[in-house]
Amino acid sequence: MSNFKSGFAAIVGRPNVGKSTLTNAFIGEKAAIVSNKPQTTRTNLAAIDNGDNYQIVFVDTPGMHSPRTKLGEYMNNAAGGSLADVDVAVLVVEAGKEIYDLEKNIIRNALSKQIPLILAINKADTVEKEALLPQIDAFSREGSFSAIVPISALKKDGVNALRDEILKHFDEGEPFYPTDIYADSTLREMSAQIIREKILRLLDREVPHGTAVEIEKMEEGDDLTKITAVIYCEKASHKPIIIGKKGEAIKRIGSYARKDIEKLLDTQVYLELWVKVREDWRNKGSALKELGFTKD
Repeated sequence: MSNFKSGFAAIVGRPNVGKSTLTNAFIGEKAAIVSNKPQTTRTNLAAIDNGDNYQIVFVDTPGMHSPRTKLGEYMNNAAGGSLADVDVAVLVVEAGKEIYDLEKNIIRNALSKQIPLILAINKADTVEKEALLPQIDAFSREGSFSAIVPISALKKDGVNALRDEILKHFDEGEPFYPTDIYADSTLREMSAQIIREKILRLLDREVPHGTAVEIEKMEEGDDLTKITAVIYCEKASHKPIIIGKKGEAIKRIGSYARKDIEKLLDTQVYLELWVKVREDWRNKGSALKELGFTKD
């Protein structure tokens, strides 16, 4: 492919600044789950932005935070490790917010690896332009950015300009993935992500963060796919909350999830959900491995 550019870009930052929303804005598809709760993304997800003369493989990472569980430690390691083999990193921050130690660590980490770093100031439409200047100055004092781009990931403002800046760091080369796919996750993994997104959106308090979703069975037919999924929770007291009075909560989760999975698979879906208690699974290495969070 003549003049075709391809490469890897990591999207990094603290929780809930819009990294997954930005990933979805780039590729025009729902590759990453989104909610208004921190730590929605738990693993590094490769989302693929295909253009006529480029392919950008975005690594959407878990938000960097102070971990309180083994799962939290894994998430931080996954986010930090995403900088190992990328061509450029995009640090996403929220407009008008001060710089925190987590951002400073990301900047130092990227610069120590000699990885070009772009600062994307998200939700820039929510503040006056003059209010961005002190923030830009504070971040610039911490390190040298190849570009600073104000954006609104939700409205897709500035996304094209940010893409252009990313492509400046790519060499000409063949695409890494087939140009007709937009994520490297399996359909099982993406279906599980969709179910977990609905849990995050529909349940309150600490319950959603103690849940994991595993697809036990996925049977594809000519015009119907049957899926059986298990929602694991950490405490026995959480199970009735997830199920809800007369099963209302689990029905809502299933109904919303089924609609999105049907769009993903382009077929009708029969979705069966079960809820099981797995005490303190976020702190157990064996459970994290079985649920696909760790390899060792």
